[in-house]
Amino acid sequence: MASRQVLIMAAAVVLAVACLPALASATDFKVGDDLGWRAKFNETKWTDGKYFRVGDTLLFTYDTNKHTLVEVGKEDFAACNVNGTKMNTWSTGNDRVTLDKPGRRWFICTVPGHCAGGMKLVLDVLAADAPIPAPAAPAPSSAPASYATAAAQAVVSAGAVVVAAAALMF
Repeated sequence: MASRQVLIMAAAVVLAVACLPALASATDFKVGDDLGWRAKFNETKWTDGKYFRVGDTLLFTYDTNKHTLVEVGKEDFAACNVNGTKMNTWSTGNDRVTLDKPGRRWFICTVPGHCAGGMKLVLDVLAADAPIPAPAAPAPSSAPASYATAAAQAVVSAGAVVVAAAALMF
């Protein structure tokens, strides 16, 4: 009987772990979606509803004859100081930026007028294992709101498998 319980529990653990890779895998984000890195980018609210983690990759696509991609510090970002300290510079028009540590990152276009016109991006990078922050309180509405995510659904599914397996043991 004990060996049967161990076998069932092992199967439950394997099934639960099979549900978790989506939670641990890195995500590739195409900045600006199909329109890419472009003028007035900041007006799109592209980051809304997205969570960036260590290991994720940002893909910046842009016309190199019209735009640039530079990572700057907080002060240069706020002031759109295109002549400030450049922490990183990319120039291919198809640039991959791997998010390698938690914290805030700031990106701008250094073509005159572009940053001031909204071609800038700031994002917060979470640790790979950090929980997803709680959503902001919704504005009053008569429609119900749902904050379920695929990750939360996977955890619930994995938990249900473990509970079901445990129930079979007793």
